Amino acid sequence: MPEQSNDYRVVVFGAAGVGKSSLVLRFVRGTFREIYVPTIEDTYRQVISCDKSICTLQITDTTGSHQFPAMQRLSISKGHAFILVYSVTSRQSMEDLQPIFEQICQIKGDIQKIPIMLVGNKSDETQRELDASEGQALASKWKCSFMETSAKMNYNVQELFQELLNLEKRRTISLQVDGKKSKQQKKKDKLQGKCSIM
Repeated sequence: MPEQSNDYRVVVFGAAGVGKSSLVLRFVRGTFREIYVPTIEDTYRQVISCDKSICTLQITDTTGSHQFPAMQRLSISKGHAFILVYSVTSRQSMEDLQPIFEQICQIKGDIQKIPIMLVGNKSDETQRELDASEGQALASKWKCSFMETSAKMNYNVQELFQELLNLEKRRTISLQVDGKKSKQQKKKDKLQGKCSIM
């Protein structure tokens, strides 16, 4: 299949069970599944606005295990932007991101030009092992952006992908196609200022 230049490829990395697929599915389909289903590799597509034209946001949801190093290298070399996910309930899941980050640096070279988001998922959980400040500190060390999310509560999911696209310096990318508002936003705008007396 020929490579399409109007694809913008985002690769999602993280340990098994941190909620990578949940974040992607929540963003692409607006759904959340309670049961854990291990991923080998899935790719999702979403139409977005790019340099005032339409392009495809291609999100690759990678495996959480380290069984496929060749697939991981290929994903990094083809990726335009990266989301590194850990769970706030597992310090180990944050530590597991170090070799992935190092590999991105090794394959991509100057990562200052590459959008990378460090994401602390499952922020709705009460049994935390990591504070937001620890995620922020690691993001500062890696010179990347940081955000906490909850795929379950749909907290910061849309914002995560928009922020990642905002980090892209080489082109202007937005989740809103042709400046159109999302259906939800239109509905919100329509409802604003209306009241009904019962």
